[in-house]
Formats: sequence, structure tokens, C-alpha cells
Amino acid sequence: MIEKYKGIVPKGDLILIERLCEKLKGCSFLHVNSTRAGGGVAEILQRMIPILEELGLKVRWEVIEGDGKFFDITKKIHNALQGNEERFTKEMWEYHFEVNRWNAEKMNLEADAVFIHDPQPAPLIKFRPKNKESLWFWRCHIDLSNPQKSVCDHLMKYYEGYDAGIFSVSKFARGEKDLEFIVPPSIDPLSEKNRELTEQEIQETLEKFDIPPDRPMILQVSRFDRFKDPIGVIKAYRIVKRYNDCVLVLAGSPATDDPEGEIVLNEVKEFAANDPDIKVLLLPPFSDRDINALQRAATVVLQKSLKEGFGLTVSEAMWKGKPVIGGAVGGIPLQIIHRVTGFLVHSVEGAAFRIRQFLNNPTMTEKMGQKGREHVWHNFLITRQIRDYLSIWYYMKEGKEGILEL
Repeated sequence: MIEKYKGIVPKGDLILIERLCEKLKGCSFLHVNSTRAGGGVAEILQRMIPILEELGLKVRWEVIEGDGKFFDITKKIHNALQGNEERFTKEMWEYHFEVNRWNAEKMNLEADAVFIHDPQPAPLIKFRPKNKESLWFWRCHIDLSNPQKSVCDHLMKYYEGYDAGIFSVSKFARGEKDLEFIVPPSIDPLSEKNRELTEQEIQETLEKFDIPPDRPMILQVSRFDRFKDPIGVIKAYRIVKRYNDCVLVLAGSPATDDPEGEIVLNEVKEFAANDPDIKVLLLPPFSDRDINALQRAATVVLQKSLKEGFGLTVSEAMWKGKPVIGGAVGGIPLQIIHRVTGFLVHSVEGAAFRIRQFLNNPTMTEKMGQKGREHVWHNFLITRQIRDYLSIWYYMKEGKEGILEL
């Protein structure tokens, strides 16, 4: 499988990955998160695990189970860590812990390296097997730059037990440990969501959703989440529409660990007010080809987030040569170099202004799209993330001397 990436990703990444896997061959690697479908974490693991298996590592992926009450609590934790004020009771924290205890009883947590993703399964550290050689990492994908202090403090009690933390952006790191690493997420250029498509495949998707192929399309692909600001996207589109002909497409898939998705979707549909030029698409899980086609057909792509752990849809669109307008938050500024690979914005009016710039200047649009693809090639392809994870693991295991031997 790794052979398929030759000529597509940086050669140095492939060389280092193969060397690291030779050193770690036979070692076991466990990932634990809260969903197999919906969101960037699940997408990355779906693509990463087969590559690591082929290279000789024993890799497992476990998903914690929980009921509606559990995921309501963890959604509140997520929102609070991203800055919303949420009310928590002792009973809520106890339930969060108990669901993790129940999962730990039926889950095999034995592995040489264990990656626990985000707050939902964070308490699993309390059930860590008594294996001194095992390394446990807390991998946080969300924006911790301005969290609700009481919620963050509670979560840090679990974080204390981990050997190291891994964050997507440096300003999210907590400074609570000697070892904290920065590893931005990534996209797989060979996945169904990012591979090259024929014109016929693109046209089939446009026809399926009744999207006119001969009019400029503004697109935002994201979960229906208030932090993604879909209402703000519609407001920006309405400003643009006064001057430029265009259609707006808001597309997203549900995530099993996000109980607010349906509520926000209904808010968006109501705000769209039956405008025939606004398409609100709730796509089923694994609609990767359709998302790929929409991104390739778009004239301008938005990710107008108000808070954002990273926002993989930015790199997805840039890989397809599209200029992206993003909120100047979280991991988006790592991807969008302002005025080079796209524009960073702080308001609805700013987003509308930048959309019109792209619609009115095709030459600039194409040039920024090309720069964006180059930036993704250098920084945000999956082989770079695999390289980073393996390098951290090997460093933790063998120290500086081991790294120098590579």
C-alpha cells in the first residue's frame, strides 16, 4: 500500500516511515476514540491503520460505547473546552467516568503505544494495565486556546496520568507536561475523498443534488455545528448575492458522537428560508466521492469556523487547487497563509468581501489555488502525520540516541 504513494507525497516521508517501521516491527499500537464515522479523527484512522499494518505494526482501533446521556455530556465538555460556558454537576462527571470504566472492562487496553483521542475516552488512563513498558498518549484534536477553566481543570486530572500529550496547534498545548508534541492532522491524497475524479463523476454528483454546473458555487463542507457558523455563511452569501450570481451549498454528514447535529441542521434549513439557490445537504456517512466532487466543482470554498481544532476540509479543498476562505481561528491559519493560499476572515462582511474578490478575479483564484495545493503537499498529507506519530513513539521508547541512529 505504501508503494502507491511514491511520486505523490514527499520522498523523505516514505524513507523515514519505512526506517521507523523496521525499528518498531512487531510492536503493538492502539487507538481509542468515540466514533468510526463522522469527523476528521475517524477519517484519518480509517486510512492510517492499513498503512501501518502493511508495514509490520500490530495496530488496533477501539471505539468507546455510550448512550445518549454520555454523548450529551461529552458534547458539553467539547463545547466548554472550546470556550462556551456550560454547567456541569458532580453526577455528570461521575457518569462520564463510569461509562469509561464500563468500556475499560470489556476493552483490551494492552499495547506498546496507546493513543487516546479527545475528552470522551480520556478517563481510560485510570484503567491503564500495569505494564511499565507501555506508553500512553492523550491526543487532543480540539481548540483548547481559551477553555472554560473548571472543565479544563477537571480534564487535566486525567491528563496527569499520560506519558505525553499531542496537540494540533502549539497554542492548544497545556504546558502541564515536560513532553508535549505538536502534530497537525492530515489528508490522504489517495482516499475516495481526495483522489482525482473524472468530469463525468463530478457531473453525476451535481445532477444528483440538482446543482447547476454553469453558475459559480460557494461551498462549505462541515458537520452541522454552531462552531462552524453555517448561519454566518448564509449571511455572507446573501451579501454576495446582491452583486454576483452564485449558488450556496452547505454539505455535511452526521457524527454518532454529536447529539446537537440535527438541531443545528434544522436551524440552518429554517434560516435558508426555502431559497432555491441554497442547497443544505445532509449526506450519509462515507459520502466521500460526493464531497470530493462538490469540492472540485466549487468556485470558492469556505470554512468560516468560530472555533476550530484544525478543519481538514481546508486542506481537502486546497489539495484540489481551490482557494479557501477560513475563520482566523484554531488550526485554520496553519493551512491558510493569508493572501497566499487563501484569506482569513473575522466577520460575515469580511467573508462576503473575500468571496467577491475570488468571483471577480479568476486569475488570482487559480494562482492561490495552486499555491494552496503546494502548501498541503509539503505539510498536510497523511505520510507526514504517520512519520510524526512514529517518530514521537520511537523517541519516547529509545531516546535521543535512538533517533540519531536513524
